[in-house]
Amino acid sequence: MRLIHSVSELRAALAGQRETAFVPTMGNLHAGHIALVEQARASGHPVVASIFVNPLQFGAGEDFQRYPRTLPADCEQLEAAGCDIVFAPDMHEMVPEPQTFQVQPPLACELCGAFRPGHFSGVATVVLKLFNMVQPAVAVFGKKDYQQLFILKGLVRQFNLPIRILEAETTRAADGLALSSRNGYLSAAQREEAPRLVRLLREAAARIGAGERDYAGIEQAASNDLAAHDWQVDYIAVRSQATLLAPSPDTRDLVILAAARLGTTRLIDNIEVCVG
Repeated sequence: MRLIHSVSELRAALAGQRETAFVPTMGNLHAGHIALVEQARASGHPVVASIFVNPLQFGAGEDFQRYPRTLPADCEQLEAAGCDIVFAPDMHEMVPEPQTFQVQPPLACELCGAFRPGHFSGVATVVLKLFNMVQPAVAVFGKKDYQQLFILKGLVRQFNLPIRILEAETTRAADGLALSSRNGYLSAAQREEAPRLVRLLREAAARIGAGERDYAGIEQAASNDLAAHDWQVDYIAVRSQATLLAPSPDTRDLVILAAARLGTTRLIDNIEVCVG
């Protein structure tokens, strides 16, 4: 496995490669990231993973400065998973000028975007730059970041990029908690409480599957339960999978999305549900 820090070296390393599979990350890797690499490897292409803590997707007061940087340990995991190239650019390589052209994607102000202004613009801008640098045939993203996945699929479609997006199912701990680098911020008591989020989403999905259509009532019940256990709820939202907008009465493919804070740690999750 090669560790590369510059775009020029990356392009030299990829020269002559027919196709590659790409996994963008911010590092501090866990089993969920490794599952993405394994899915990329299963595509049959050489695998490139990037590690870059993207300042453009962090808002004021968020955890950019304290976000864990664990490059040596990350490289060990990636090599064990069969990654071929790790691209770990520095800030100047990725954001060379103070004023940066930024992509403004649709739905960037919905759901998480309403609580993290500029977040999805920062994500889309840096992912587009990485796509241009790596020029992969395939890129793998996880469903845990459901809105991000939706926006990046739109980015590929609207910019006519010759990239196939592969969707990876959310990797969960034994108690159901979606794996996230930020889970490491949780205290022991908070970690014990954290699976409540997925339990409530599963209960909401079961209610919808059983025929309930009072989506606002289902959202409010889950929000109330979290608030009663000292969570700060950003949103619980039932949306159309196809549009991420509020569903119409005849929408069949739904997703229930949630974001809430436990102490100072913001957790997100989602459950897809199909109405028969």
